[in-house]
Amino acid sequence: MNIYDFQMQDKYGKSVALKDYEGKVLLVVNTATKCGLTPQYTALEELYNKYKEKGFEILDFPCNQFLNQAPGTDEEISEFCSLNYGTTFPRFSKIDVNGKNASELYVWLKEQAPEDRGNDETKAFEKKVEEFTQGNEASDIKWNFGKFLIDKKGNVVARYSPAYAPEMLEHDIEELLG
Repeated sequence: MNIYDFQMQDKYGKSVALKDYEGKVLLVVNTATKCGLTPQYTALEELYNKYKEKGFEILDFPCNQFLNQAPGTDEEISEFCSLNYGTTFPRFSKIDVNGKNASELYVWLKEQAPEDRGNDETKAFEKKVEEFTQGNEASDIKWNFGKFLIDKKGNVVARYSPAYAPEMLEHDIEELLG
């Protein structure tokens, strides 16, 4: 099994086969519009613009599970991201990433990479959000802007902490793009 086995709904509610992204390097991110990490949209868009012509895609999955920081409809979220951050990468319909209603895609992603890569900065961030995530499964997504890097064959290569700055992924992305 790989990421190409999943179908997801885009921001318009249309079913999209992730097989459509076959042969590309993917960064799958759960996002929110009212979070302290929301400015990461700027760095994500910069990464997207720098590498999209080389076969890189960002797949944005808004999620309202962390203190309701992704309120609004799919249309409102998309409008917010376009107007405030100029995002142009594919955005999907809002989903759950943890719990009994978690998207099957995220269940699979967490099975493939149950732990975040991080550094001292990300560990400090995770300490701050720990009180909101107590009782969760160890492999659960910790917060908004958790990131999964997928290779051209559809396999999970790495999982990064929400606080892991998108620009720090450049080396890993370049390596996968070859």
